[in-house]
Amino acid sequence: MRRVKLDRIDRQILRNLQSDGRMTNVELAKRANISAPPCLRRVRALEEAGYIKGYHADLDPAALGYTVTVFAQVGLSSQAEVDLRAFEQLVQSWPLVRECHMLAGETDFLLKIVAEDWDAYNRFLTSKLTAAPNVAHVKSALAIRRSKFEPGAPVPLDDDEDESDAA
Repeated sequence: MRRVKLDRIDRQILRNLQSDGRMTNVELAKRANISAPPCLRRVRALEEAGYIKGYHADLDPAALGYTVTVFAQVGLSSQAEVDLRAFEQLVQSWPLVRECHMLAGETDFLLKIVAEDWDAYNRFLTSKLTAAPNVAHVKSALAIRRSKFEPGAPVPLDDDEDESDAA
């Protein structure tokens, strides 16, 4: 069941769930200005249509002992599809890598990596990342602080509302 166009209520539901995935259906329905049973049906339809991919808790890496976040730009020696897929599959086995994005341009992949400290990152870098097959170079950038975190995507409430123009 794929919806081509979302109405205002659907967008309100998506916006609210994106900001608080633990919100009860009753609270969600209240915020969307509808009753609970149709709200739940809409949420299920949005899930089935693929607009909602899942639910998760936003954990604090530092509270779990991961005080260092590094963004690593990885260049491969071959960009053949089989080699790109092999690298992506290998990355799946590394728990410290929290995100992996294939890029167009000079860098093939951008990895977001968390580690207990700088020494732990360096051990990962030398024993896993640079030792991986087909890795030609790695540039590391240490994150100092995060000033914005907005998961997902902007959800405008009106059809003509352009989030990029909002100040």
